Amino acid sequence: MTQQPRIRIRGLKKSFGSKVVLDGVDLDVETGTSMVIIGGSGTGKSVLLRCILGLIEPDAGTIEIDGVDVLRAKPHHQHQIRQNIGMLFQNAALFDSMSVLDNVMFGLRAKRRAQSKPLLRSEMQPEALTLLSQVGLDEAVGTLSPSELSGGMQKRVGLARAIAGHPNILFFDEPTTGLDPIMGAVIDGLIADCVSHLGSTAIAITHDMASAQRIGNRAAMLYQGKLIWQGQASELMHSGNPIVDQFTHGRREGPIKTEHPL
Repeated sequence: MTQQPRIRIRGLKKSFGSKVVLDGVDLDVETGTSMVIIGGSGTGKSVLLRCILGLIEPDAGTIEIDGVDVLRAKPHHQHQIRQNIGMLFQNAALFDSMSVLDNVMFGLRAKRRAQSKPLLRSEMQPEALTLLSQVGLDEAVGTLSPSELSGGMQKRVGLARAIAGHPNILFFDEPTTGLDPIMGAVIDGLIADCVSHLGSTAIAITHDMASAQRIGNRAAMLYQGKLIWQGQASELMHSGNPIVDQFTHGRREGPIKTEHPL
């Protein structure tokens, strides 16, 4: 018997006014797979993630997580399912009013609250420090505020918060944006290690082709509202699809015309 995908999307549509962003997206992400979605600015990559997260309501289609259509499930069931999702936002989205350690414990606290297993600060702190160590940060960083950190360190803290509570699913929104190539490779390595260690299913969106191949074992391209190609991430640079090839090689000439992002 074939195992059902961890995430199964069919016919997903979303428009903003006259602008069609998602036009019948179909996607299967198998359990334990790290899927990377590429595409130009304004092609709907972030909108797709936000639909799965429940931050945006699609116009049509289904989103199944572990066989449950989350768009039609009861609100409390939707909440339970999405509590098993960790998210690393493009700009890390740390809380400026909290210390680094409190930011990580926020992720732990939210997870424990969903499980009706509240923990005291003294109980969460050792786990939060362990999470920081897993992303290469020492205990002293925990006392700092996000504004005192470099961009790469902020990404690491965001990753530590995302993996708090061992989520079944992890999302990464442009994880290397704003980082130099070396730090980008470091973050990608940490993401790959964390996904492997947790056994989580992951979806990442990125413009960075080197990052896409370091993070993902599967890849797909979103163009004109549809996923026009899917395959192994290692095949991204020689897919044989003219649209994918133009995008991945950054060629000015080809089937992709200049688009106006949202």
